Amino acid sequence: MLPDLKSDALEMPETLRALFAGDPFDAVMQLQGGVYRDVPGRKTIQANLGGQAYIIKQHFGVGVAELLKNLTSLRLPIFSARTEWQAIHRFGEVGIPTTPAVADGQRGFNPVSRQSFLITRDLGDIVSLEDFCRDWPASPPPPKLKRQIIEEIARIARTLHDHGMNHRDFYLCHFCLDREALAQGRVLLYLIDLHRVGMRQRISETARMKDLAALYFSVMDLGLASRDYWRFIRHYRAGVSNFSSGQEQKFWRSVAARAGRLYR
Repeated sequence: MLPDLKSDALEMPETLRALFAGDPFDAVMQLQGGVYRDVPGRKTIQANLGGQAYIIKQHFGVGVAELLKNLTSLRLPIFSARTEWQAIHRFGEVGIPTTPAVADGQRGFNPVSRQSFLITRDLGDIVSLEDFCRDWPASPPPPKLKRQIIEEIARIARTLHDHGMNHRDFYLCHFCLDREALAQGRVLLYLIDLHRVGMRQRISETARMKDLAALYFSVMDLGLASRDYWRFIRHYRAGVSNFSSGQEQKFWRSVAARAGRLYR
């Protein structure tokens, strides 16, 4: 799906707009805070605005070098924060927990120099599954907790793909566990970093396979048993009665082969 680059736009609630003097777009693009990510053309920070913690993603333009690098790889670069804004709202429609969107802004038509931002509410006390599960090989989790996590990841993956979306960075590190909910005996997972999400009526089997292969690759060192993988498959393929069909076996072999290549 091509990005929406039609015109300048600013969507921001008045309560947040009132915190900025002058042009709110310029003010957001100049915000400083705790840096989560800083790569050419994009920066992610945490900042406190009016007593509330927010995550701000600032896009400063992809630049000519990044544009050419992506085009030679036959893929489009991330032009704008608008993609993530749209994905967050789509996730809300289909029931996938993620970071709540608060504000979005875009300026300029030229994709090389186009600036944009996204503001989301900070999710609070969360931990990525990559960190949470890191010690599982030496210190296995309670079986019930492991089952709950696997089943919820499968539900999110199924919902995502069955509604025509693929994440395109579908690694364990982008699933975040809510510690407060866990303390109450619930497993609540957020799927984050949606800036590359593809959205269409229906995704291809290749796109589905690539997402699942990335996920499989990212759990290979967690000491999971065959029954854990089968649990994921059963919940991901809810409604499929014949897992031994040639088509199913071919699909999962493709997932495993790509994951193996990534691992190597």
